[in-house]
Amino acid sequence: MSYRVLADAVLLLHAAFVLFVVFGAVLVAWRGWIVWLHVPTVAWGAWIELVGGLCPLTPLENRLRVLAGEAGYPGGFIEHYVFGALYPEGLTRNIQIALGVGALAVNVVAYAWVWRRRRASQARPPALPR
Repeated sequence: MSYRVLADAVLLLHAAFVLFVVFGAVLVAWRGWIVWLHVPTVAWGAWIELVGGLCPLTPLENRLRVLAGEAGYPGGFIEHYVFGALYPEGLTRNIQIALGVGALAVNVVAYAWVWRRRRASQARPPALPR
């Protein structure tokens, strides 16, 4: 398997991880056990953004790209792929903090919705058989 294919696979995994951080609570509403995967994922994603860290998948992808004869990229995944398209001037520290806080806020709202939905369904009396 070529290094480029591996780098692209890491890119897709990284994108799926970011999407799971942001939208995973929807899956929790569908299957409750996913909460055990989602909460640590959100914690990691928010922590990386809040401390200005770099996800280990970014240097892995860059290394694979270099081994494939391509150029890597400076900065992080979100800065390169997401903000590179939306904000050409790049990712600032304040925006990075806002992303971390935003990921937490979206998930707090989503989990509040899931919790209320489950409580409401438990409070309803069972339907009578017909």
